Amino acid sequence: MDHQKAESGVNFLECLETDMSVYIMSFLDDPADLVRASAVSRFWRHFVITNGLAKQLCLKTFPQLSNIVDIVNASNGATNSMEVETEKTLGREILERDHKVYASLHQALTKSKVSPKDCIGNAVSATSTDRFPDESVVNTLNPRDRFIRRASYWSSKGQSNPAVPETLIYKLRAGIWVITEIDVQPFEAFFQPGKPIYSAKAVRFRLGHPRPLSEIGDELRRLPLHEPADDMFQWTYTSPEFPMTQENRLQPFKLPEPVLCIDGYLQIELLGRVQRQEMDGLFYIWLCVLCSSSGAVPFSAFDMEVLEPHGNKKFVLKHYPENLNAVLEKTPDDDDPHLRQPEEEMLWDRLGLLEDLLRGIRQGPNNAVFQDEDDED
Repeated sequence: MDHQKAESGVNFLECLETDMSVYIMSFLDDPADLVRASAVSRFWRHFVITNGLAKQLCLKTFPQLSNIVDIVNASNGATNSMEVETEKTLGREILERDHKVYASLHQALTKSKVSPKDCIGNAVSATSTDRFPDESVVNTLNPRDRFIRRASYWSSKGQSNPAVPETLIYKLRAGIWVITEIDVQPFEAFFQPGKPIYSAKAVRFRLGHPRPLSEIGDELRRLPLHEPADDMFQWTYTSPEFPMTQENRLQPFKLPEPVLCIDGYLQIELLGRVQRQEMDGLFYIWLCVLCSSSGAVPFSAFDMEVLEPHGNKKFVLKHYPENLNAVLEKTPDDDDPHLRQPEEEMLWDRLGLLEDLLRGIRQGPNNAVFQDEDDED
């Protein structure tokens, strides 16, 4: 009886103009709802696919995906380039493909149960560094504030004006990341009287990518870690300003909405200084730990090939249809073997910190040497 009523009901998509129908359907904000809508009838399926509603929803949620110029089925190597396809193929087959791929990608970006990962790969620059390399920005990638019995932290240069800001820039790991939270820990100077904590007053985050090569050349690759590089980047996302507390703990800063980043860079803007150093009367900012809480779209389901890493970035989206269901059904404790290699590479990269610190030991004493782990309060 209910089925008969549904069949005899009015199909509003046929009664309204296309623009109005698309506007109404745009209020569906879940790709699963669009898939269900396309299953109502052949007409509805044709309407959803022909008007690219799944793609529109995906790009509305994650505008960075608008730079995709090609889609490849990586399982069989088939490609339907948006730039070179014949007029016939650019018709129904392309629309069907876009519907399936963008609906699946949106679902993987928002509903994958893969455990959060740290997507920060390596340090790029700091606007200032007090004693390089002992107090280099690379120290903020260590998971603790002490490394091989020495203090591990980044320190800005001292300033008489507490309003002078500092910025740190990091390269993110390869892959498709949905960043939800960034954590920062100010450093407690346990080797100074009173154990002062050199935090900033506030912090703000930016995500982006390098400017075109025609503007910056190879300067970014040759830039020393202790020199500023802010003018070499285009920042496509800026977070609100978050207040920091003068506490020796990892402070989480949750972004207002998830931010998608592909092969990108992160800027940490530290606003204002609160702690004056007793020995010289100048204000400093010291950080010891930085990490992010990010969802990684597993390489087993989707991957991105970067065609143009600078300026207006262009990507090729590679998808593995047979792996998508397994990804969405994962529990948070499951490990994606395709993520292990980048994590192992990051581990080896960070072991390079040992070389930097040993070089610093040879070049001069570090006042932050401590005698025993038991000295920690």
